[in-house]
Amino acid sequence: MIQIEAVPGIGEVAPGCDIGAILADALRPMAPVSGDIVVVTSKILSKAEGRRLSLNTIEPGARATEIATAIGKDARLVELVLRESTDVVRTGRNVLITRHKLGLVMANGGIDASNIGTDEADMVLLLPEDPDASATRLRADLRERLGVDLGILLSDSFGRPWRHGVVNVAIGAAGLPAIIDRRGDIDRDGRVLQMTQIAYGDLLASAAGLAMGEAAEGIPAVLVRGCTAEGDAPASALVRPLAEDLFR
Repeated sequence: MIQIEAVPGIGEVAPGCDIGAILADALRPMAPVSGDIVVVTSKILSKAEGRRLSLNTIEPGARATEIATAIGKDARLVELVLRESTDVVRTGRNVLITRHKLGLVMANGGIDASNIGTDEADMVLLLPEDPDASATRLRADLRERLGVDLGILLSDSFGRPWRHGVVNVAIGAAGLPAIIDRRGDIDRDGRVLQMTQIAYGDLLASAAGLAMGEAAEGIPAVLVRGCTAEGDAPASALVRPLAEDLFR
């Protein structure tokens, strides 16, 4: 049976915090065992890694100013989004969808101003520079502190172009298969699967989001027990290559 349990007592994470020590202390009373998975919001890794930035330090260029005027956004934010992105995918009134440098197609280049741990005006939070590497470091840290081999998944909230609402998806992973390739397997009727690849990391992140919430719940990590998928594939493997993008 799969169980999803909120990790209590983490509190606010500040720049420079030892996120491994914080999570280990919070997890220890839960008695995690090897094979359990810790799903962590990428936001607390961004905070600990010092990815917070004041828009007051940003000087918007001509392109950012033009886009900001057209869509009604802060030109400083638009400039920062452009710096974090490789391409502008779509714009609309108060909407800016870009392809992040990590390959993720998302609103505002993953830049967020909610629940970032400060009431300072104009502060925003960027994504971790390398979420898979962050997950790998955190996994090694928790193994050393707790003596168990846990899977680590970093999640973030994504909108979907053809559906309302957001869901959590995996943007970093270590010690688990973020994607499982079932092509070549046989279904119950004896047919060979041709296209089936399971976004295992996204499934875990979305399920964890039920316990985390999206507003003021203050639950940035959950412990998932009972998942048995084997293997190791980074979350970057979930990103569809540009050559396979049918919607450009």
